[in-house]
Amino acid sequence: MSKSYFQFKQFGIKQDHCAMKVGTDGVLLGALAGNEKAKNMLEIGVGTGVVSLMIAQRFGSMKITGVELDQDAYNQALENARNSPWWNRISFYHQDFQSFSKEVSEKFDLIVSNPPYFPNHLKSADTKRNLALHNDSLSFDDLLDGVESLLLEKGKFWVILPSKEMRLLERKALSKNLHAEWQLLVKDSESKPAIREIQVFSFEMVEKSTESLVMKNENGEYTLAYSGLLKEFLLIF
Repeated sequence: MSKSYFQFKQFGIKQDHCAMKVGTDGVLLGALAGNEKAKNMLEIGVGTGVVSLMIAQRFGSMKITGVELDQDAYNQALENARNSPWWNRISFYHQDFQSFSKEVSEKFDLIVSNPPYFPNHLKSADTKRNLALHNDSLSFDDLLDGVESLLLEKGKFWVILPSKEMRLLERKALSKNLHAEWQLLVKDSESKPAIREIQVFSFEMVEKSTESLVMKNENGEYTLAYSGLLKEFLLIF
């Protein structure tokens, strides 16, 4: 999915100045997160803006707020939002989440994030890509501190991560009284282990349910489940 411009069915994403291009993680999060009851959403780490725009397309009355640390990504996300049909419901802020979470007065019934997760010692020479991928700019502790502060009592926090990092986040979330209530295991094919997990956290203590999404069949073709999930967004479907 990596190119300077990515066309969706109802909006476009300019991404030539973004370290992290439109990818499967963000597209899945945008297609799944939230429900009709949520009226006020926050995205932590906007990137290109794709997740916020997909959710704006799905829910016609939702107010969407996003925060992004990288200046170039923020500028491009803002441009993408302004060029979309939902520009009047979207507000993005150029700020680190740690400061934002302490300064903002409102709370949200939906918070979503595709957070950085690589440790500091695995950095490359690409500064912007490091910022997007490595968690020294936003640790899991800082992420969860902010979510705990900004999530409404009945709100939901949606996040996508690799399985190993999700286990760490899940353990840390318990100290904030955030409990995993739903888990989606994302597999490239039926015979392979999950490459990503999407989890929903809330302040309610319930038994976690687990589902799976297989992206491709044994012939390498996209499954009906995957294409059905994204048919309202991707031109290939």
